[in-house]
Amino acid sequence: MAESRIKADIYEYLETLPALTFDRLFHKPATCLAVFRLLPSLGKQIVMSILYNNKSVPSSELESWVIGSGSGKLKEALQHLISLHMITLKNNSYTLNANFKAHFQDALSGGGNDRSFGLPATTTDKHQVDVAFLDSYANRCWEVILHFMVGTQMSDLPTEGVMDLLVRSGLMMVVDRSSHRITNKGFQFLLQDVNTQVWAMLLQYLDTAESLHMDLVEVLHFIFQLGSLELGQNYSIDTLTQTQLQMLDDLGDLGIVYQRKKSSRRYYPTRLATTLTSGTTVLSTSAQDTGRNLLSAGAEIGDEEEKGFLVLETNYRVYAYTNSPLQIAVLNLFVDLKSRFPNMVSGVITRDSVRNALTNGITADQIITFIQAHAHPQMRKKTPLLPLTVIDQIRLWEMERNRIKSWDGFLYREFAQKDDVEATKRRAKELGGLLWAGGEKLVVAASSHASVKSFVTNRISRGREQEVPSQQAVKL
Repeated sequence: MAESRIKADIYEYLETLPALTFDRLFHKPATCLAVFRLLPSLGKQIVMSILYNNKSVPSSELESWVIGSGSGKLKEALQHLISLHMITLKNNSYTLNANFKAHFQDALSGGGNDRSFGLPATTTDKHQVDVAFLDSYANRCWEVILHFMVGTQMSDLPTEGVMDLLVRSGLMMVVDRSSHRITNKGFQFLLQDVNTQVWAMLLQYLDTAESLHMDLVEVLHFIFQLGSLELGQNYSIDTLTQTQLQMLDDLGDLGIVYQRKKSSRRYYPTRLATTLTSGTTVLSTSAQDTGRNLLSAGAEIGDEEEKGFLVLETNYRVYAYTNSPLQIAVLNLFVDLKSRFPNMVSGVITRDSVRNALTNGITADQIITFIQAHAHPQMRKKTPLLPLTVIDQIRLWEMERNRIKSWDGFLYREFAQKDDVEATKRRAKELGGLLWAGGEKLVVAASSHASVKSFVTNRISRGREQEVPSQQAVKL
């Protein structure tokens, strides 16, 4: 599921790029390979089937590959390839993009003199680091970000650039100059696996890069290149452009690459980088950590029972069998924690703890989903999985908080004639902007104010002598 979400996000972004951008992107074999890796299996099969075909392939030939309901999936896969400018449709025949074809063949055969797969350093690093160190470094950088999001008091804080990314992406909001608060979107972010989280940050980085007038193609080249590098190998910066050198600092703050110091002539990709386009999954820091190194070699996310650690009782008590500071910090967002032991914490879901979560933008459904996703194996033996009384109460607390809503609006009053009141009320209703009416007063939504004001003004200009009724901005 996580992999499909990542791919969907990348598709959504790449499909917005113009054909000229793809022409430049497809000049790098590493980029061609990365985009190919992100395709669904049927898309990959189509590309590989026509990669070494020097002629256009009739659509009838492609349609003969599938039967029955498969035709719909074929059309969908072909549309994806067209939107990514990998193939073109002309005269009812499909042709592979010439740039993509040539450089993807180079990527598969090792041909060409392109350094798009990075330039391994030719000299020995006096400060050589191993995979375990890189995993620890990446884990530490990423945990600093996640702990900051959940409000853990820590001595290490993300850099200003990372904080800006969190705000721009809507994962956090600025409360005042010195404090941030997690948003609804941010809590959902915490529930994702690391790959999804990293791509979410990188996609926001791409948007930021455009606003900073960085060369978008060079940024994409470097991101896709990192996904093709070898973990534990150090690479020279000699082939990097000025834009990509700037990216090293930014990506280092995210734990995606490691440099001993900024003046270093070499860099190491971490596991966060090498798994970007590989389709493998880094062990999730968001919810699956059970005290192990979050990025340990070969670590895969287990099934639901393996990662379950929460027990919820009908008396609203919660027992979490974990010693992960991050998991405990996430629980603290909606649970009133009471006791902590070496391998377990316990607490109670209360009205105040849920209201505190709701204030931070977390919804009742997100709380319930989190508990369900990480329920202890013993909980999974029961039907229903969670106590219905607790689930219903969490939703009731949310409804209690949401029963009063606010709208920005304008108060209309002091009409000269009753006909004007009724006419203005009818107009506001037609626009869907009438929030309240009583006597000779009415409140119009801010979104409809300009139209209603224009209506009243025009009504007067058609011959009425009275003044425009006063309008006072209000907030209901």
